[in-house]
Amino acid sequence: MAIHPTAIVDPGAQLDSSVEVGAYTLIGPHVKIAAGTKVGPHCVIEGHTTIGRDNTFFQFSSIGAANQDKKYAGEPTTLVIGDRNTIREFCTLNVGTVQDRGETTLGNDNWIMAYCHLAHDVVIGNECVLANNATLAGHVHVGDHVTIGGLTGILQRMRIGDHAMIGFQAHVAQDVPPFMTVDGNPLAARAVNVVGLKRRDFSAERIGVIRQIYKLLYRMGHTLDEAKVAIEALRGTEGGAADGDIDNMLTFLAASTRGIVR
Repeated sequence: MAIHPTAIVDPGAQLDSSVEVGAYTLIGPHVKIAAGTKVGPHCVIEGHTTIGRDNTFFQFSSIGAANQDKKYAGEPTTLVIGDRNTIREFCTLNVGTVQDRGETTLGNDNWIMAYCHLAHDVVIGNECVLANNATLAGHVHVGDHVTIGGLTGILQRMRIGDHAMIGFQAHVAQDVPPFMTVDGNPLAARAVNVVGLKRRDFSAERIGVIRQIYKLLYRMGHTLDEAKVAIEALRGTEGGAADGDIDNMLTFLAASTRGIVR
């Protein structure tokens, strides 16, 4: 274990022998860090925080601090971080609240740029990118393979679907469906996130069906209920190549309680 002599690691913390800790970093008694993780200088990792393997924390991040919910009374809520995440400078990740699931969760292989904030009970999936100064309020749920532009603010309890892309300096006050690119002020759905889908090896057939879903949601003048029926009718097209994507979209829409970005 490579711990800088100026770092302070509580004896109760559980760090794998391969963990690296930089100068002037503080690690609290209820922290667990798995193999291969590197913590840079001047970080604070506290609270009931569990960190997986091969993560990299750059300098000046605050990880696992008490959340900013005024109802919080010091309950032993948690922050859980998966594997292979990169967390850049000055990021703040808070523990959850007992009013929700009691846990803030960051999955695997995420790229969290400088000055990002993950509030209490946020859930982020896998392989997401949060650009500089992205701010997620409490209870936000983000799917897999999502890109969130810099200086974007996401209102509490919003949901962001898999493979969505949110443009620069967005104000997100409604749910963002899977596969969509949203941008502008006021925020609006612009197109399918085709570039992102191609990078993840979606076939032309799948992308073609997702383009039809986009048109049914946003370009045909349907109500949301009418669009759901029309999307359901796409099952089996292109040999059923996109049936899983149709399921993804319909499940997301069925669970939306705040409405979707239009």
